[in-house]
Amino acid sequence: MFDAHLHIIDPRFPPVENDGYLPEPFTVDDYLARVAHLGVTGGAVVSGSFQAFDHSYLLDALDRLGPTFVGVVQLPATASDDEITRLDTAGVRAVRFNVRRGGSATLSDLDRLARRVHDLVGWHAELYIDSRDLADLHTTITALPAVSIDHLGLSQDGLPSLLRLVESGIHVKATGFGRVDLPVADTLRAVSEVNPGALVFGTDLPSTRAPRPFRDSDITLVEDVLGDELADAVLRRNASELYRIETETAPGTSVSR
Repeated sequence: MFDAHLHIIDPRFPPVENDGYLPEPFTVDDYLARVAHLGVTGGAVVSGSFQAFDHSYLLDALDRLGPTFVGVVQLPATASDDEITRLDTAGVRAVRFNVRRGGSATLSDLDRLARRVHDLVGWHAELYIDSRDLADLHTTITALPAVSIDHLGLSQDGLPSLLRLVESGIHVKATGFGRVDLPVADTLRAVSEVNPGALVFGTDLPSTRAPRPFRDSDITLVEDVLGDELADAVLRRNASELYRIETETAPGTSVSR
């Protein structure tokens, strides 16, 4: 399994308070222990609102996790080309726009920054956004070179807008099943029927602020709903395209990139 959405919260790199919230620690060792029985061979470490533009925790985590783990950063629109290139060399593969919680560049920067990082180093853009807000952004998003939407778009009411974007080729993260306001099984079916290559699965560990944290049964749900072949794509193969993963190395193996 490729875990397309996880967070590392290392107290050596203290998070910043976001709307009065500070997460509990969840280190690389904590993560590896939690997924040891799940067959995880790689993943995407995603910067949270509480990490803002500090990438020190992420660079340390990627170095410890090894080359099949990649990073998703929040960047200010003023980030230099040298900084973006340095992060790419360290294993970063996407820029995140945290519309839901903040701590990232804003939607006013979406078009310019998403195009810039894609042109410079091939990154895609990831949006943590309620799908009810996607209709107004449809033209902007579909014009971008590569985009994914977190947590199934969060809301049932915005599903038609999300599916329109899936038709245009965006990816959708099958993540955060314990934080969404929609029928997960029906949404998985709906997205996969429009584009079977759109969904990528992630644990969302440690499920910060989610009413219900990740459970192993979330993986079983994907398998039961989608069947073996499509579930294998969602749990593993689709992420290879999105994150441009070319090698397989056991997690916890530290190598130079």
